[in-house]
Amino acid sequence: MEANPLTPEYSRYGIFDQLDKENQEKLKVLIEELNSKPQEEGSVGAKIQMMYAMGLDSLKRNADGAAPVQLQMQEIDNVSDWKQLSSVVGKMHVESSNPFFNFYIGADEKNSTMNLLQFFQGGLSMGDRDYYLLDDENTLKIRNAYRQYVERLFCLAGYEAENAVAAAETVVALETEIAKVSVDRATLRDVHRNYNKMTVKEFTTRYNFLDWEIFFKETGICKSVELNAGQVTFFEGLTKLLKKTSIENQKEYLKFKLLNSAANYLSDDFVNANFDFYGRALQGKEELQPRWKSSLAVVNRSLAEAFGQMYVEKYFPASSKEKMIEMVANLQTALGERIEALEWMSDETKGKAKEKLGTFIVKVGYPDKWKDYSDLNIQNDSYWANICRANIFSHKEMMKDEGAPVDRTEWGMSPQTVNAYYNPTTNEICFPAAILQPPFFNPNADDAVNYGGIGVVIGHEMTHGFDDQGRNYDKDGNISAWWTKEDEEKFNVRAKVLVDQYDKIVVLDTLHADGAYTLGENIADQGGLLVAYQAYMNTLKGKEIPADIDGFTHSQRFYLGYANLWAQNLRPQEIMRRTKTDVHSLGKWRVNAALRNIDDFYSAFGIKEGDAMYLAPQERINIW
Repeated sequence: MEANPLTPEYSRYGIFDQLDKENQEKLKVLIEELNSKPQEEGSVGAKIQMMYAMGLDSLKRNADGAAPVQLQMQEIDNVSDWKQLSSVVGKMHVESSNPFFNFYIGADEKNSTMNLLQFFQGGLSMGDRDYYLLDDENTLKIRNAYRQYVERLFCLAGYEAENAVAAAETVVALETEIAKVSVDRATLRDVHRNYNKMTVKEFTTRYNFLDWEIFFKETGICKSVELNAGQVTFFEGLTKLLKKTSIENQKEYLKFKLLNSAANYLSDDFVNANFDFYGRALQGKEELQPRWKSSLAVVNRSLAEAFGQMYVEKYFPASSKEKMIEMVANLQTALGERIEALEWMSDETKGKAKEKLGTFIVKVGYPDKWKDYSDLNIQNDSYWANICRANIFSHKEMMKDEGAPVDRTEWGMSPQTVNAYYNPTTNEICFPAAILQPPFFNPNADDAVNYGGIGVVIGHEMTHGFDDQGRNYDKDGNISAWWTKEDEEKFNVRAKVLVDQYDKIVVLDTLHADGAYTLGENIADQGGLLVAYQAYMNTLKGKEIPADIDGFTHSQRFYLGYANLWAQNLRPQEIMRRTKTDVHSLGKWRVNAALRNIDDFYSAFGIKEGDAMYLAPQERINIW
């Protein structure tokens, strides 16, 4: 790490970040190509062009100051009763931020062919409840920086200094109370506790902190008879809290939520204030990323698939998709073999597990149909106004799914995203075009390295179908008890060993990793390694053992290919933040902690007792 110090822009830098950086340059080329020729008014190209240009136009944004957000601030200021408050909260959920809680339309987890209205806890601007509740030195420092940030935004919005201090105290106090009724990170991973289906009438009667009729009208909710209340204890606590909180105090909270959402799209003083807290205090970054990158990120979000279509046409050859589909099939075969060979699982559960594996929906590169952005209106008034229009567009797109069947052809990531995912309710694995590049995937490279790279990514996502969360969903994407009781108990025993292993890891000073919170990803890391290695070895059957390269055997190259993906440097602040908010273990432990459990890794490198990576055989655990 000392040999590769972080540049001021980054709080973390590794292979993912390197590939993302290279990807940004590719996307920038697409923008420049658009700008090189006139675009027809109202076309997708013109919308991308204008959104990007407005992000770059610091002169206009600085001249406008807080003006673009003032009408929305005034609307909150004008609130005088509960019904008006409910209306404003609804409007904010559509166009700017998500005060108090989150809601979305998504698959009913016990009837996965149909969409369901979903309500989940939220409302915390620092993200995790621990930032509000813990009293260690680092957390106190962050909380103090947050209070100063809230005060600073109010001042920039026109508050007198004294009033800004009072407003900040109100906001932090209210968010602290919301944190107290929020469930912890580990509980949020419990699919059973987070499924609480009830009628809309029951929800709105029981949790009556808003006038739900007004809220539903503002958000366009009109077809739902039932919904899922993700965390009932949260909504119970929030109801009690808001019923005793004055409208004036709730208004201060709403104004901050608005300002916080808008800050990065206003003048430089707002942008700098936002960076000083979220970038500098929370992550340890030393300077803002160049304006073109932040502008590009907005285009990437607001016109994701339109931009993605351009990206695929220029950068993603059909041959890569074909090769990837072949690798996925190889990985599926290997995982099926591993399931069949499990000593701890009964034949009954094995049969259902293999059935689920065989019904995976595989998405590679890009969707078969592209989203239509005709209804997204981009105008030359203000950057923030266009952000709001983009939010409204996305909201309306989501609301089309209310009461409708789940569209299993939709993608949860755009093609230009450097990532991959597994979705339990559709039982799908998805690998966008952007991750199908070196060092993850190189069709002309050594197979050992490819299987150690993208092969492990594929195996990782497949294993999510069988991790502590995914295993609760059957082949159709429904939460159901498809395991025998004995097999479920055996799984939990093995998973507990993995939790305990990671709990012992000291990530920084006295801060430990959170084995329960990261369990799903740790299971998937281990499963990805085991499945990818088996798939790779299957490709060698009947062939000569590949020759050494640079003194490394083919097995060593597999593990080195994997380790290379997670080589990264992080600032101390980012280590702390990710440990609280990221369900993945830190890169170092995605390698060192995972590999210590894998016997083939010991064989590949001749690891013996006394070596740093050695773990006694009786302490090793494999699940899949």
